Amino acid sequence: MYAWDEDPDLNITPLIDVMLVLMAIFMITIPVMQYQEQIELPEGSQSLKMGDEKSLMVEIDRELNVHYQNEVYTLETFPDAFTLKTGDMDKTKAVYVNADKEIAYENVIYLLKVVKQSGFTKASLLTL
Repeated sequence: MYAWDEDPDLNITPLIDVMLVLMAIFMITIPVMQYQEQIELPEGSQSLKMGDEKSLMVEIDRELNVHYQNEVYTLETFPDAFTLKTGDMDKTKAVYVNADKEIAYENVIYLLKVVKQSGFTKASLLTL
């Protein structure tokens, strides 16, 4: 019969040697490795001031009164008045539509449609 050793010893010296070598390799190579990602950022835009003469402001309140250049219009009379007042203006000006948060969405879209039909190419909503 074979004589078995009742108390086997685990030899971990080779395992520790391998771990120390790997640790030394990582300590040398990781600081040398550099990764650089080329990111092309978009050009930032200059924010327009609301008092700027290059922009127009159209506001609508809870009672569906449309305010444009210190005058008040109804939703029915605004399209014709806006077209007449802006007929000779530069159509590349920005037009901002400011609406009360309690009015129906379709009324805001109607104002945007009137602005677009008047020939303006830059119409947007204000968020306050």
